[in-house]
Amino acid sequence: MTTGRVNPKFRLEDQGIEGLGQVHYNLTEPALVQAALMRGEGKLGNGGAFLVSTGKFTGRSPKDKHVVKTDSVAEKIWWENNAAMSPEGFDALYADMTEHMKGRDFFVQDLVGGADPANSIDVRMVTELAWHGLFIRHMLRRPDRADLDDFTADWTVINCPSFKADPAKHDCRSETVIAMNFDRKIILIGGTEYAGENKKSVFTLLNYLLPEKGIMPMHCSANHAVGNPVDTAIFFGLSGTGKTTLSADPARVLIGDDEHGWSDRGTFNFEGGCYAKTISLSPEAEPEIYATTSKFGTVIENMVFDPETFELDFEDDSLTANMRAAYPLEYISNASASALGGHPKNIIMLTCDAFGVLPPIARLTPAQAMYHFLSGFTSKVAGTERGVTEPEPTFSTCFGAPFMPRRPEVYGNLLRDKIAQHGATCWLVNTGWTGGAYGTGHRMPIKATRGLLTAALDGTLANAEFRKDPNFGFDVPVDVPGVPQLLLDPRRTWGNAEGYDQAAAKLVQMFADNFAQYVPYIDDDVKACAIG
Repeated sequence: MTTGRVNPKFRLEDQGIEGLGQVHYNLTEPALVQAALMRGEGKLGNGGAFLVSTGKFTGRSPKDKHVVKTDSVAEKIWWENNAAMSPEGFDALYADMTEHMKGRDFFVQDLVGGADPANSIDVRMVTELAWHGLFIRHMLRRPDRADLDDFTADWTVINCPSFKADPAKHDCRSETVIAMNFDRKIILIGGTEYAGENKKSVFTLLNYLLPEKGIMPMHCSANHAVGNPVDTAIFFGLSGTGKTTLSADPARVLIGDDEHGWSDRGTFNFEGGCYAKTISLSPEAEPEIYATTSKFGTVIENMVFDPETFELDFEDDSLTANMRAAYPLEYISNASASALGGHPKNIIMLTCDAFGVLPPIARLTPAQAMYHFLSGFTSKVAGTERGVTEPEPTFSTCFGAPFMPRRPEVYGNLLRDKIAQHGATCWLVNTGWTGGAYGTGHRMPIKATRGLLTAALDGTLANAEFRKDPNFGFDVPVDVPGVPQLLLDPRRTWGNAEGYDQAAAKLVQMFADNFAQYVPYIDDDVKACAIG
């Protein structure tokens, strides 16, 4: 039995998926919220938000993500970063998962990845949980209702949390599995209710497909000047570095908060919504994002709330520090309707430095930008991945290693060529610690970061006096109006300079040790600016 609107020639049965219970096609937000409530998947919160707990998994499981090693991709995948699965293992996994699905109800959303019609893909999401359908309906882009009548997916994603994989039979690591088959154009997700796996599986897919078209896929947020899409800025960064917060600037138009492409036509969002961390969220610091937490259909994931009033507790991280809200882009008042921008004029690389060594902002040459892009230094923030309970310094190449199927140089060369072609100015911004390392110092003041970014984006920072950093070689402003001068020199913020020097030397060596793996693949100008 089926409900909803669907191409009559492209039902699940037409894809060979048969014997299910009730299948709900392309339900809208009110129907999905109603279904999720009736099924006991969560609670209705204030303003009609949907409150849900994801159980055992409150973050991504990157070690359980697999790419099927077929002949067509064997020479293209970065296997040191992507676990291989045999075609036989995938075939057994698909057969067992679709057998497990029989008799169970499922929710289907036919959606689009990519705001640029020339470079988008059509994706069918098949979810066991109604609220996963609501989540992915926010996160991807929704076609017009009339277009559903002819919709045929390029790729299909099946998410069945109640299914447990068999590592021996399915050639995977554990009962939790995310498996991508580029030949069959199918992604299977099992054994986890964490909704972020849905969106990141599509992002990983686009990270594989788009470079062959000369398009740079980017783990970044983006905005542009009001009335001037040519003045576009992009913000690279891992979760917890400030991508969502800093791009949601009321003085600029938001293109998107997490995943974008850079084509010959300019910048475009892959998504139709935002997935914001809500820990310590306040109406004073981030009023627009805060307001979404009490809007209809917003998915509130893993937040503690008062059982009587349903008031959310933005400070209680007893479930996870990775508490989040998923909402459509239109819930942000200054969001772009088209989700398109021009070629980036400014490129911001966000890092969360738990050592407290890096300055709040530094200007990079194109070669330095390539170096820091490939290095991807930051700190994993608590909760974003299983087992991370406090900031951990890490190098995540391209500021998104978990989502990169190809070798880093593929993305690095694309970025280098586009910077050269379009003349973007590059900045490294530290949103991590100052005045000492994690546990001693404190997080960089958001007001100062916003002030520095405003000066960078409106061009005034270009006229500032700069000094050469003795450890890292980049240019650091000496004085910026509205920003405490002391903050611009991290060594002076420490209680003892010797402690800073020791921490800086340690970080320089970490950079050098990490970058050695890329030296055989890079040009001389990038080698020349290598740290250490």
